[in-house]
Amino acid sequence: MKVARGIAAACLLVAVCCAGAQETRDHDWRAASDAELKTVIPARAPVVTERIETEMRSASGIRNGHGKTIAGVVLITAGYSAEGKYSHFFLTQVPLKIGNSFQLPAGEYVIGYEHGDNGLTVHFYEAATGKPVGDVVATQIPGVTRVEQIRIWPPGDRSVIQIGRFGFSYQIGG
Repeated sequence: MKVARGIAAACLLVAVCCAGAQETRDHDWRAASDAELKTVIPARAPVVTERIETEMRSASGIRNGHGKTIAGVVLITAGYSAEGKYSHFFLTQVPLKIGNSFQLPAGEYVIGYEHGDNGLTVHFYEAATGKPVGDVVATQIPGVTRVEQIRIWPPGDRSVIQIGRFGFSYQIGG
């Protein structure tokens, strides 16, 4: 009887700890500072065979209490083969689920998009190879009037990645 109670108590403790960890997971993320973004976003992003300049003043990202970062920045693609195909460099140090569309492992990516009837179709590619990873539709965000080159909202606020006035949801860990 005592052993059964002990096992039940241990199971309850594990369940409470895991639930607490999941609950704080989203609230552990905050906007990254400019200095923090400069430590993870390269001045020249590796894009397939080129190293393309990034526009640091457009950088946005979030960071958790464990030093993990999710960040994005505009690429200055004029004169590069990436012009017209990629617009942003994106990195994540944790796995993500993008919209209801696909899983994104930790790594470096480039983003391109095109306007459509329902918003923007956003394309993710591996930065090193240009290999397509997945697509998601970004829709206009209600109540948001400010146009952002890229903005990554902390999951406790919106769980949205914004490009222009459009956004798509993400989940940390998938």
